[in-house]
Formats: sequence, C-alpha cells, structure tokens
Amino acid sequence: MERTIERIVCDPKIASGKPCIKGTRIPVHIILDLLAAGEGFEGIKRAYPNITDEDIRACLSYASVLADEEAGVAT
Repeated sequence: MERTIERIVCDPKIASGKPCIKGTRIPVHIILDLLAAGEGFEGIKRAYPNITDEDIRACLSYASVLADEEAGVAT
C-alpha cells in the first residue's frame, strides 16, 4: 500500500496544498466524492482521462490510511 500512497502528493502551490494525484491538479476528495456518488472507475477515467485505475485505488488507500488514524469523528 505504501507504494500506492506515493501517488498522492501535497504541494502548497497546487489546490491550496490539498492531497492530489501526483502529476495532476486533481484533488483526492474529488475522486472520493465521485466514488461515493456511485461513479465507477471507467466513468471517472472518462471525466479525467489522464488518471489510471491505480490512481483511483491510491485515493481509496489514502482515505483508508486517514480513517485508521487515532483521531476519529465524534458521535
């Protein structure tokens, strides 16, 4: 998974420093929002033709790592 996460970068000069897919200006949250809305990999790649299945999986892996951190959502 670590290698997959390397596809996600944070650069203060791109998207206000939000995590993006490496080599693009596509924030991770956009891809996650599309997946949450039911969009499939093929639909996402049609909308963003410069990303790959591996990039989309990297977004999911990144979200998984964040969800596993100690800080949680208050209930």
